[in-house]
Amino acid sequence: MYLCNHIFCLLPMITIIAGTNRKDSMTLRVANLYYKILSEKTNNVQLLSLEDKDILTRNDVMKEIEENYLIPSEKFVFIIPEYNGSFPGILKLLLDNSDIKKAWWHKKAMMTGVSDGRAGNLRGMEHLTNILHYVKVHVLYNKLPISRINEEMDKDGNLLIPATRQVIEQQIDEFLNF
Repeated sequence: MYLCNHIFCLLPMITIIAGTNRKDSMTLRVANLYYKILSEKTNNVQLLSLEDKDILTRNDVMKEIEENYLIPSEKFVFIIPEYNGSFPGILKLLLDNSDIKKAWWHKKAMMTGVSDGRAGNLRGMEHLTNILHYVKVHVLYNKLPISRINEEMDKDGNLLIPATRQVIEQQIDEFLNF
């Protein structure tokens, strides 16, 4: 549970970023699960899906993302699929096309890797960690790799293995107090 020592406390805005633009991705299903769990713990959470976002050529799209998702947020949850041993280019474009100082400096992040393989995108999470450190983002040490995602989650976004929900809840609780 997020701790607050004031009678009235504004909790920091948390933005969950589903780090792919693929349609009907498992990444978005996992991001929706995180949204559901976080929404039970705080009302200051929003979800940014990169599906259908043309952030390379449309400045108005990137401006809207910055103004509504990146700049107002103090914390980010990155749900990142494994693409060729790293993470999707669309996520790198998001970082590269944003105002680094306003969007990222001195903020906090948490990561969950998603893959159908055995490593749960460990390599991609480390790659993204290095980039986030470069743009002065503090990254929670507890990075959760979710391997064999097609065995972990069904098409409706329901977790099939109860222990996975337990480690997700633990990771979220640590992040809220980070």
